[in-house]
Amino acid sequence: MNDTTQKRAGLAGIIDAIDGGIAALERVIMAAGVILMAINTIANVISRFVFNHSIIFAEELNSIFILLVTFAGIGYAARHGRHIRMSAISDALPERARKILIIIITAVTAVLLLVLAWYAVQYIISLQAKGRVYPALGIPIYISYLWVPIGLFVTGVQYALTFLRNLQEPEIYLATDLREADAQELELEV
Repeated sequence: MNDTTQKRAGLAGIIDAIDGGIAALERVIMAAGVILMAINTIANVISRFVFNHSIIFAEELNSIFILLVTFAGIGYAARHGRHIRMSAISDALPERARKILIIIITAVTAVLLLVLAWYAVQYIISLQAKGRVYPALGIPIYISYLWVPIGLFVTGVQYALTFLRNLQEPEIYLATDLREADAQELELEV
C-alpha cells in the first residue's frame, strides 16, 4: 500500500482532512452552479418564447454562476492535476531536469496565485466601498466576486502543496496525489 492510500497522522492528516473537505465542497459548488445556470437559462428561454419577455435578472445570475463555477473549478483542477500543461519541452528533458522544472513551476505558480488572491481581495474591498449593486438583482456586486480570491487562494495552496510534495518525494508529482507516471498511464488509456 503506498502513502497516498494510507491514512496520514499529525499535521499531514489534518491537512488531508481539510483538503478533502474543500474538495467535497468544490464538487458540490461546481455541480450546483452548473445545474442552477442550466435551470436559469432554460427558464429564460421558455419565458422569452412563451411570454415574450426575458427574465430580468437572468444574465446577472448566470454571470454570478460562471464566476462561482470557474473559481471553484480552478482549485479542483489543480488538486487533480487537470490543469493545462505545456509539456512539449519538459517531455524532451531528462527526469532530473523535469523534476527541477516542476518544482520551479509549482513554486512560481503558487506565489503568483496567492499574490493574485491578495489583489482580488483589494479589488473587492474597493468594490464594497463604491457600493455598486446589480441593477436587476439589487445585491452588492462585491458579494459575487468573493469567489475569486477564495478560488485563487485554494489553487495557490494546492500548487504550494504540490511543490512541497515534489521536494519530499523522488517521483515527479503533477498534483499532491498524482504522479507524472500515473498521469501518462491515464492519458494512454484515453
